[in-house]
Amino acid sequence: MNSIDLILLNFKEIRRRSIKIWTSIPQDFLHWKPDNETMTIIEMIRHVLESEHYYHLAIKNQGSLAAFDSPFEKHPFSTVKMEINFAEPFRNEFLETIKSFSEEDLTNIKIDRSDAGYIRSLGDMLLRVAYHESVHTGQLLDYLRTANIPRANIWD
Repeated sequence: MNSIDLILLNFKEIRRRSIKIWTSIPQDFLHWKPDNETMTIIEMIRHVLESEHYYHLAIKNQGSLAAFDSPFEKHPFSTVKMEINFAEPFRNEFLETIKSFSEEDLTNIKIDRSDAGYIRSLGDMLLRVAYHESVHTGQLLDYLRTANIPRANIWD
């Protein structure tokens, strides 16, 4: 297994576990949030899906985007399943882009996000994108614990 294969496996495993949590949340709790300063559950799920699309475009652009016209903004919040289905073509395109890179690209391609405070190699950036979803998965587990909602076991 090469580095690209491992990165793809990591993305797939993170999403599998996210979906396990997301689909276990009762529909009537999707607009719950622990306080007025945070995202609701469905907003956080949307944020993860939309951010991945942004990161994909930034990677293709080899840097931050001057403007981001998000297709998610035109799509009203709905059920978790509908969110996942809406994001699926964007996800598939992102995974195909990752497959198109070579081992050398992971080191040689630089992603300039100076506006966000960093310039990183493609490999580093891909790991950051995966980490972003992982962090929000942990936040959602905390939300569910706080709301006393049963949590799916992701440690299989």
